Amino acid sequence: MRLSGDQRLEAYRRMLRIRRFEEEGMRQTRAGKIPGSFHASVGQEAAIVGACLALRSDDAMTGTHRSHGHPIGKGAHLDALMAELFGKESGICKGRGGSMHLADKSVGIISESAIVGGGIPLATGCAFGAKQRGLDQVTLCFFGDGAVNQGTFHESLNMASLWKLPVIYLCENNGYAISTSVAQSHGQPDIALRAAGYGMPGIEVDGQDVSVVYEAAAQAVARARAGEGPTLIVANTYRFDEHNFGMVISGPPYRSIEEVQTYKRGRDPIVLYRAVLLDAGYDEDSLAAIEEEVAGAVKQAVEFAMVSPMPRPETLPDYMFKSPLTGSHSFVDGLERN
Repeated sequence: MRLSGDQRLEAYRRMLRIRRFEEEGMRQTRAGKIPGSFHASVGQEAAIVGACLALRSDDAMTGTHRSHGHPIGKGAHLDALMAELFGKESGICKGRGGSMHLADKSVGIISESAIVGGGIPLATGCAFGAKQRGLDQVTLCFFGDGAVNQGTFHESLNMASLWKLPVIYLCENNGYAISTSVAQSHGQPDIALRAAGYGMPGIEVDGQDVSVVYEAAAQAVARARAGEGPTLIVANTYRFDEHNFGMVISGPPYRSIEEVQTYKRGRDPIVLYRAVLLDAGYDEDSLAAIEEEVAGAVKQAVEFAMVSPMPRPETLPDYMFKSPLTGSHSFVDGLERN
């Protein structure tokens, strides 16, 4: 299973959309327009897009605190996504989710969570629901290498294997849980080997190669749809920036400047894939047109976020199950109002 001609250009478009969206997000965070922490997935675009392109539009997905790339990788519109980061009413979660808690039903994202490993049982439950309803829908679950040591990972993989659930567990292994390396925190640093303990395939791929990730994900999706159960895919990737934008590490550095520069100069997934496309016969004008299109979409998204209104103070309790102000079930009231 390989990327088709149309998918190749779409892969480039989506990776570039993630990169330019997050670069703009960092600029807006620096300018004080985006509140809270901003966790960028710059450098990890191929792992995200390669996996997402293997899905159907009605397939489900869960993400992590490093969450902006996931909805974009699945095809989300940028306007409402940027507005959400700004905390605006026009955001995909009406300004309530922010950078780390994005949910976009339009592209099948049921949740993104700031809790390490928090999305893994949600994805498992979603896959269980699909199987119970007799659907051939699959669920893609993103998480980082740090989440592999959480209990949610082990419990979920065990249940998914036991019940042959249609779920793909994709570990974005960027080598570090904040500043702690895999070598320092994993008794078994080969994460893919852990799948054998739960009776499912464990596949390790180059997370900087979008085509390789797609092929592995497409095979796992086909296996899940056929009722053969879950797959663990470990995409070895690298984050170019710190754990979150602007974070300062006190004490000795946990990774060298040379290491970071090696990845930026020689393992940038977008640069690598652009070269692949040119070698395959795509011309500069076609790629330049995509680059211009993406730049325009990101600019429009920022403009949309800037002019969008903030949520009204009286709507603060909306979407809570029970209002702390009135005691009423304002979650239902909020849905009716919107």
